[in-house]
Amino acid sequence: MLIQKNFLLTLVASACVGIASAQPLPIGTPESVGMSKDRLSVISATMKAEVAANRLPGAVVMIARNGRLVYSESFGKTGHTNGGDMNADSIFRIYSMTKPMVSTALMMLVEDGKVQLTDPVSKFLPSFKNPQVSVSSTHPVSGAVSYKLVPATQEPTIQDLLRHTSGIAYGELTANAPVKDAYTKAKVFLPTIAFDARGISANEMSEGVGKAPLAQQPGTTWEYSLSVDIQGRVIEVVSGKRLMDFMNERMFTPLKMKDTGFHVPPEKASRLAEAFPKDPLTGSPNLLIDVSKQPGNDSGGAGGVGTAGDYLRYCQAMLNGGSLDGARILSPTTVRLMTSDHLGSAINTTTNPGQLLLGSNGYTFGLGFLVRSQDGLAPIHGSAGEFMWAGFAGTFFWADPKEKLCAVYMTQSPSPLRASYRRLMKNLVSQAIVN
Repeated sequence: MLIQKNFLLTLVASACVGIASAQPLPIGTPESVGMSKDRLSVISATMKAEVAANRLPGAVVMIARNGRLVYSESFGKTGHTNGGDMNADSIFRIYSMTKPMVSTALMMLVEDGKVQLTDPVSKFLPSFKNPQVSVSSTHPVSGAVSYKLVPATQEPTIQDLLRHTSGIAYGELTANAPVKDAYTKAKVFLPTIAFDARGISANEMSEGVGKAPLAQQPGTTWEYSLSVDIQGRVIEVVSGKRLMDFMNERMFTPLKMKDTGFHVPPEKASRLAEAFPKDPLTGSPNLLIDVSKQPGNDSGGAGGVGTAGDYLRYCQAMLNGGSLDGARILSPTTVRLMTSDHLGSAINTTTNPGQLLLGSNGYTFGLGFLVRSQDGLAPIHGSAGEFMWAGFAGTFFWADPKEKLCAVYMTQSPSPLRASYRRLMKNLVSQAIVN
């Protein structure tokens, strides 16, 4: 009987290969939570093939169902010149996956009664008072585009910041020339490196964005933007603390996210994953932000770093309705509000949020998350109500309340193929669900 018991323990251990090295959640076998070990192996084979073909430098994938970690595997190299292997504790630049966490932090202040979603941004940041909107027009004959400034019909609100309807834009994405020029002068848009607004102080950042013209009338149009960097500054003004300090106190420490922050200290530098020097598809240089020292401001929209395990704990806490291991960061009612549709039919979605993230319609936007509208429409596996977001350098996560599943995919590959990998991961994880 002892021999048989030891044999069974060996089988359980083999089903959880790679998990023991990093245990962000309690371990379970795939079969114990209705997933197939054999089907999960398709993920492993696919990732190994991508790394072997030099399309990815390396990756870490973690999957949890019913609160149990059932898959954790690392692939390839960290990208350092020493050729170190990717590990479960490798640290990644998560870029826009910072956004959901910062939106969560802002909602903590809503729960504290210090902020309301209907508050104008100018209540906390006076430079957003009486904004102007840059409106374009096209000459009917020459086709030349010109711009004029008009008063905003209303001021952007906290809800607008959270759902990207504030009228703020990204210098990297907008075609509105006066907005791009204003962001360049304010140093929140650097043509040399994407999504790096960290070189100036938090106050300088918010002042620059606040004084720039808006690209849309507030509350009318979904446009992906610097809104979450502004959320971070609102958190600082209201709390009286630097963004990192507030989030460390209220989120990272309670959830035991020990490697998450806004820069990588020297003692952890060897764990930082890197991209290929050049993109394998385009041959263009891969230029990622320097996270080796504390930035001028903790960029709430793109400045975060962390591990797959840390992010899985955040994902699981949100899937649980705002708590994990006895630590509650939000009320279930607040999580439900954040993961509901906040665009409806009244908001113009010329660029659908799902198209931006996954190259697919069938999604809407909540307060900090892409949200799936229904089981159908999108040509991607998933369930109505699931919420997710991703990062410029290739990172991706989603939470599916119906399937009680969280998944995190971390890599450093800012490739045009990012959306393809996101779709691939969703499909591969979903096909492993058998019950």
